[in-house]
Amino acid sequence: GFAGDAAARYSSTLGVAAVTYGAGAFNMVNAVAGAYAEKSPIVVISGAPGTTEGNAGLLLDHQGRTLHTQFQVFKEITVAQARLDDPAKAPAEIARVLGAARALSRPVYLEIPRNMANAEVEPVGDDPAWPVDRDALAPAPDEVLAAMRSATSPVLMVCVEVRRYGLEAKVADVAHGLGVRSVTTFMGRGLLADAPTPPLGTYIGVAGDAEITRLVEESDGLFLLGAILSDTNFAVSQRKIDLRKTIHAFDRAVTLGYHTYADIPLDGLVDALLERLPPSDRTTRGKEPHAYPTGLQADDGPIAPMDIARAVNDRVRAGQEPLLIAADMGDCLFTAMDMIDAGLMAPGYYAGMGFGVPAGIGAQCVSGGKRILTVVGDGAFQMTGWELGNCRRLGIDPIVILFNNA
Repeated sequence: GFAGDAAARYSSTLGVAAVTYGAGAFNMVNAVAGAYAEKSPIVVISGAPGTTEGNAGLLLDHQGRTLHTQFQVFKEITVAQARLDDPAKAPAEIARVLGAARALSRPVYLEIPRNMANAEVEPVGDDPAWPVDRDALAPAPDEVLAAMRSATSPVLMVCVEVRRYGLEAKVADVAHGLGVRSVTTFMGRGLLADAPTPPLGTYIGVAGDAEITRLVEESDGLFLLGAILSDTNFAVSQRKIDLRKTIHAFDRAVTLGYHTYADIPLDGLVDALLERLPPSDRTTRGKEPHAYPTGLQADDGPIAPMDIARAVNDRVRAGQEPLLIAADMGDCLFTAMDMIDAGLMAPGYYAGMGFGVPAGIGAQCVSGGKRILTVVGDGAFQMTGWELGNCRRLGIDPIVILFNNA
């Protein structure tokens, strides 16, 4: 589950996990719940008892309360589900479910009764059309631009949906066209890093850079683009941000103050903004991008978490390519925030243990051979570290740094 989630995050496309009915699928629940919370489109494909096997009145292997319990559980943590028990309807059902995963960037669930696994079906067609309010695609971006232009201190804050829908390059153009300063949320750390004018840093409220905190919390034109309104992103605010006074584009809706435009996908909004943006007359000069700690001292002192960040950063400063980082929870995640990277993936909002090692494996499997740096605590490593034994068979070689209680 974690590996499929990471594959989806890395590629900005669908990840896949195939599991056995019951004993396998229920082990997936935590990973899929985390993917739902953090908008990662993993496709769960599960086996199931045959279409007539429940008729004998016997309890079947791996059955929970009823034969349908597993389906009901996954309805709570996926946005679309289908039991593929009819070959005539299967292509349309598959298209419907996969279309929902792509449109909503969240997990989906397909269940295949074991006597249907080899059934012949027609080709799966295109995704069904999702509703888009064309009438709102004119006034919504116009209102967004008007609000940003009238603000004396506008700020663009980017978060995970920008990565999930593959919009980083376009959003970088929006930031440049608006001529505003940009930051990332905690969950969006690493976004737009390669933009001509990268973000000033990551907003972490009282735990972060005081100047970035002031900039965000005093802004009269805060544009939250693709942002999850979670405690990890905003509960750390030094002074409470009045979200009713922000512009928020998320989950196919755009909210400005007290009203919302529904059925507006993020890519549609971004494209509409780019069509309307003239050359910028604002300046984006300001605070220099985040200064990463460097200069590891080879002394007899104990190794602390920030020493690991310095060691990684020293290698990059010496000419090594930055690596994508897959982080678990705890010290390792907060240390990763101070590492120079080519992207960071972590369960920063859902905060479930066990993500790091399988995420590194899953990401490298779809990376085209690029190595992944995994940082993981000792508790999570005991849960998932043994999976590294499969890496040679898979032809991959992740790098793992193990943290042990500071």
